[in-house]
Amino acid sequence: MISSILFCALLIASTVFFVFNAKKIRRNILLGRELDLSDNKSERWKTMLRVALGQSKMVTRPLSATLHILVYVGFVLINIEVLEMLIDGVVNTHRVFSFLGGFYNFLIGFFEILAFGVFVGVIVFWLRRNVGKVKRFLNAELNGWPRLDANMILIAETLLMSALFLMNAADQNLQARGVEHYTQAGSFPISSFIAPMLSGLSDSSLILIERGCWWFHIIGIFAFLNYLPYSKHLHIVLAFPNTYYSNLKPKGEFTTLESVTDVVAPNFDPSYQPKTDPNNPVKFGVKDVQDLTWKNLLDAYTCTECGRCTSACPQNITGKKLSPRKIMMDTRDRLVEVGKNMDANGGKFVEDGKSLLGDYITTEEIWACNTCNACVEECPVNINPLEIIVEMRRYLVMEQSQSPAELNNMFSNMENNGAPWQFSQADRANWINEN
Repeated sequence: MISSILFCALLIASTVFFVFNAKKIRRNILLGRELDLSDNKSERWKTMLRVALGQSKMVTRPLSATLHILVYVGFVLINIEVLEMLIDGVVNTHRVFSFLGGFYNFLIGFFEILAFGVFVGVIVFWLRRNVGKVKRFLNAELNGWPRLDANMILIAETLLMSALFLMNAADQNLQARGVEHYTQAGSFPISSFIAPMLSGLSDSSLILIERGCWWFHIIGIFAFLNYLPYSKHLHIVLAFPNTYYSNLKPKGEFTTLESVTDVVAPNFDPSYQPKTDPNNPVKFGVKDVQDLTWKNLLDAYTCTECGRCTSACPQNITGKKLSPRKIMMDTRDRLVEVGKNMDANGGKFVEDGKSLLGDYITTEEIWACNTCNACVEECPVNINPLEIIVEMRRYLVMEQSQSPAELNNMFSNMENNGAPWQFSQADRANWINEN
């Protein structure tokens, strides 16, 4: 009875804390500008099922794809066993689904094989990060907390799977001895290799191991749930809405500012009706996170920090300062900082003298981009770093009149000659007369 009460208290506290943090994240995301992405619902569902659930963009790198899918599928299906543990914890039973008989034995055996796959997968992931020195895991933006965060999760996953095997091994011994409360149930293809090591222990010692590992595993699940809002692993939850709200337009298509169209279009179409209010000036581009759309901010929270975008970026490959992954990490860090500012000031943002552009992302980074969309193509959860980069460029050019000299020359030529080149329109065809 005491065990059930403690479990229920832990379950309620964990759920309340998670909901509290989830509401903060939702509030932070909605600080962004409005953006209507309610169109093409069928296409959006297909994209989400294909990319988030089907992991379709992971397969471009077979080794990491195989390991990721193994861990992903393992954790999803093993959660069925976690559901049983939750029910056992609330009503103080043991293997409540054991009435399923042979099917239950199959499930537990299948879950053990999956858990072993997860165990192997996370160890290989840890070795790739820390021993194999994969280049995309060595970038400077991963120094400090990001690298520690990734390693902590990998170690925690290893410990959780180890606790599951040890719990089942002790359970198997207790079942074989006919100890009260431990009825024959389940099949243990992996734990059966560990069980003989525990056969010499007393019943009380086995019960202590079984119960200890059970509590360790379930507390670990609750802890992981409430760690998600502080970790890159939040993508486990947000990958689904983020892919649903993917940009369905061609990747080379940039947005057109209505305020600019309202000025230019009447020169070509006298019947054109402006769509913006001339008495309500529009701010061009992005300086801080509040200027981004809510989808950009959802992108930032969804980033897995895998580095596929950066490893595919030709500018980063050739030694430029630009790293699309850093763009997304900086956006999330600034958004978290803005959220904390609001928490400390009664829900209102108090100007702190900082901004995303300048304090987090430098002009050198955004002007290094050649807008090739390689980062967008590579992202396994359809994040769009390029959109943030382009909007920051717009701010510099249209609000601050700051742009590289090469661009200023091009702008002048466009204005005077109708083309990026310095030759007048009348002289453009002169080359055909040359011998």
